Amino acid sequence: MKSTLVSLLACALAFSLSFGIASVAADPYPDPETVYIRQIVSTGSGCPPPSAVVALSSDARALTIKFRELNAEIGPGIPLSQARKYCHLALTLHVPQGFTYAISSVDYSGYAELAEGAEGRQMANYHFTGTSLPAVIRWQVITGPYYDEWHFRDEVEVGQENWAPCGVDGELNIRAWLYLEKGTSSRNSYNRMVMSEDDMIEQIYHLRWRTCGE
Repeated sequence: MKSTLVSLLACALAFSLSFGIASVAADPYPDPETVYIRQIVSTGSGCPPPSAVVALSSDARALTIKFRELNAEIGPGIPLSQARKYCHLALTLHVPQGFTYAISSVDYSGYAELAEGAEGRQMANYHFTGTSLPAVIRWQVITGPYYDEWHFRDEVEVGQENWAPCGVDGELNIRAWLYLEKGTSSRNSYNRMVMSEDDMIEQIYHLRWRTCGE
């Protein structure tokens, strides 16, 4: 009886190990060393070159974008043009043959100083060149009085992703806007909106991978 139990446990362990190996082998993520950023082109009042910095995580599962000049402000003596900031990034990611990727979620964090009656808006969208219309990720409104950090996360439901074209190094277009409205705030009030307290905007785009043809 003892011998039979030992045999059964050994078989269960072997099955478990083989299943684990099979699961690892079926992992759709490519070798991170084969994924890299080929080119970045930035345009717009909020990201004159080279103020936007893009970094790919070591596991190729996230793109971190930092904007040094994407910030909006309104107040006495400040040109009206500073109340609207825009950036367009065209990013080409080298993808190994047989794989494609999509954005699975986006993290935004920031800081705002808004007097009572003022309003700040942040919008971001993305799409791949040659594919469907841009997918709107966030249109977030913050109303004053507000003097604090803010954090938002957008999740893309499975099956609703916008996938990069297979077989080519597709161009990912990322657009970001910041808008400030004085609203009913005091004429002499100062308002600003950035995506981090140190005045450097940061967005993290988490990547979902799959093999072509899935």
